[in-house]
Amino acid sequence: MKQIKTEDAVGQILCHDITQIVRGVIKDAKFRKGHVITEEDIPVLLSLGKENIYVWENDDTKLHENDAAEILRRLCQGAGLEPTAVKEGKIELKAAYDGVIHIDEDKLNAVNEIDEICIATVSNHIPVRRGKSVAGMRVIPLVIDKSKMDAVQIIAGSEPLIKIMPYKKFNVGLIVTGSEIFHKRVEDTFTPVIEAKLKNFGLMINERRLSDDSKEMTLSHINELINLGMDMIICTGGMSVDPDDRTPAAIRDSGADVVTYGVPVLPGAMFMLAYYKRDDISIPIMGLPGCVMYCSKTVFDMVLPRVVAGEIIERNQLRHLGVGGLL
Repeated sequence: MKQIKTEDAVGQILCHDITQIVRGVIKDAKFRKGHVITEEDIPVLLSLGKENIYVWENDDTKLHENDAAEILRRLCQGAGLEPTAVKEGKIELKAAYDGVIHIDEDKLNAVNEIDEICIATVSNHIPVRRGKSVAGMRVIPLVIDKSKMDAVQIIAGSEPLIKIMPYKKFNVGLIVTGSEIFHKRVEDTFTPVIEAKLKNFGLMINERRLSDDSKEMTLSHINELINLGMDMIICTGGMSVDPDDRTPAAIRDSGADVVTYGVPVLPGAMFMLAYYKRDDISIPIMGLPGCVMYCSKTVFDMVLPRVVAGEIIERNQLRHLGVGGLL
């Protein structure tokens, strides 16, 4: 591109959008990239403060901001994402359906390390609704060296950097532990909380069992729910270090592979996650501490959407929840 005086621009091709801003009235492009400037446009451009203007001239070593944004879009857009039209050099990606966003943070950060590149997203591993804007991308200048965009493509690789994992259908088994509930000395107030949280993802409690504080009864219920074909098992209560809190031992003795017992999240530090292998299926078993019953947001709210999206969560992912884990 080259810079010329606006009065001399008649017949030239505009190489970038020119925005008109009138406070409280409009903020939009008055002239679009590719517009052929006419005599009538000159006073309008001058009224927008454009004494000089950039017009397009071919240069095989450069890319226009719109073309560069399209490259970034192609590298980022994975399953469940829909792009907006490019506007003033920027493209946004929006969720095509409800689900959990997954971002390859290492590669995205490496791409953003390249000077003049900008990709911004929402936080990783959070639930998003259909239509929500989850990412925006552009380059900083009006034109950028092709060599930088070549480097971006090498770093990003062949797999998209961002995708949405849709929610799946689960048959959910719930085990409510505690001798006080089992013997009906107090009302079960845990079940309604779990029902409400599952409902947000279109799920319900398909099978419910009550257990006293014995490991044997809780283990028996876990095995029963597995045999009944439950796809997810939630155990409430009995998760602390008290001598009569034996839910973690029951989950271990079920034969499930324990991912972690304890996470750096408050409330919810005594959370447990394990997976029981049935054929080729991994059944998540979660042990929920009592705080889930009375705190509006706990570790369960961070983990449940990812479980419902079918993610197999690894230990290091849970151990890295500490930053942002004070809820």
